Amino acid sequence: MTGQAVVPRRVDVLVVGAGPAGLAAAARLAAAGAGRVEVLEREAQPGGVPRHCAHGGFGTWTRPLTGPRYARLLTEAAERAGATLRTGVTALDWAPTGPVLTTVGPGGPETVEARAVVLATGARERPRAARLVPGTRPAGVCTTGELQQAVHLFGQHIGTRAVVAGAADVSYAAAATVRTAGAEVVALVTEHPRAQAGRARAGAARLGHGIPLLTDTTITELVGHGRLSGVRVRHRDGRTAVLPCDTVVFTGDFVPEHELARRGGLTLDPGTRGPAVGATPHTSRPGVFAAGNLLHAVEPAGTAVREGARAAGAVLDFLAGTPWPEPGVPVVVEPPLRWIAPNRVTPGAVPARHVLRTGVPLPRPVLYVHQDGRLLHRQRLTAGTALPERTLTLAARWHDRVDPDGGPVRVSTG
Repeated sequence: MTGQAVVPRRVDVLVVGAGPAGLAAAARLAAAGAGRVEVLEREAQPGGVPRHCAHGGFGTWTRPLTGPRYARLLTEAAERAGATLRTGVTALDWAPTGPVLTTVGPGGPETVEARAVVLATGARERPRAARLVPGTRPAGVCTTGELQQAVHLFGQHIGTRAVVAGAADVSYAAAATVRTAGAEVVALVTEHPRAQAGRARAGAARLGHGIPLLTDTTITELVGHGRLSGVRVRHRDGRTAVLPCDTVVFTGDFVPEHELARRGGLTLDPGTRGPAVGATPHTSRPGVFAAGNLLHAVEPAGTAVREGARAAGAVLDFLAGTPWPEPGVPVVVEPPLRWIAPNRVTPGAVPARHVLRTGVPLPRPVLYVHQDGRLLHRQRLTAGTALPERTLTLAARWHDRVDPDGGPVRVSTG
């Protein structure tokens, strides 16, 4: 029996991911008359991570919103503009040529061909296994996202005593969720010498006093069979202890959800581990754009929305016939800096500021930008201490001094 070739279904723009970046891109594209704009989302509901972030802080200063309300507004804006949202659909792979994706959803497998594709697949927290924490596989081990979904979306019971691994803003949000579920926060544990949260004091006040913050401490083992009974921790001076608990939440340590980008052969930046892009969201594959936390795990939802809208502008230019840009000059960072985005300088493009992260606290840091031994720029970041989980910003006014035929631009600290 001879099988028939699958005829691709055609759309004008295919957006993969219905989080803040994808919804913002879809809304602008549909409103601008880009044709049939379709959004694929593997979850049952659109909105991305904000759907299960019950705390406030989304939206604007004049109109602060909870995460679920913010997600609903973004979804409604995309639908009102005319974009088609398809949930429960997963993009699996690419055809050898062109922006053609194979997908699977409630109706079975399908091939979708688009004039342009926007990847907005976001980021995820690395689970316990990726952090190489030994022990058995007891119940009660989760990431922040899993915790928030269990509590805020499904109303599930999580246990009675929880240890939170991390002391960044997301860690305090996780601790608040633990409290919402009626459980006790045993401790926040961080390998750093101090909390990495910009709102740590406010978070502590909101949670109440008396929650231990264990600094210079790492979780070295999970204890328990069937259900977690504790975590073994090691302090920097070598002392060890077991903290009795039935739940542990691994927070932070975000990585881009880049599997689809990798399978599509897109050039990935070694620092961010997301698609390499310059001031514009063009990837190394013509017709494919990237936006949001796929490019830099992880920035606030508002940043993702702005990048989604900017990606939509680039898509509109591309559909109107603007040529695909050259790859540009790579921008790399030297330790203890971890990554920088954008990580290309594209000649002729409107410069965009860079965001970057450090791996260790940096007192009064100064950034130096060099190319082939030439100093292009020097910038003091802050009079205080730059923290690993906080975004640093590098101005782009040195872009016009980059030699397009030269070597990589290197960013270091001193």
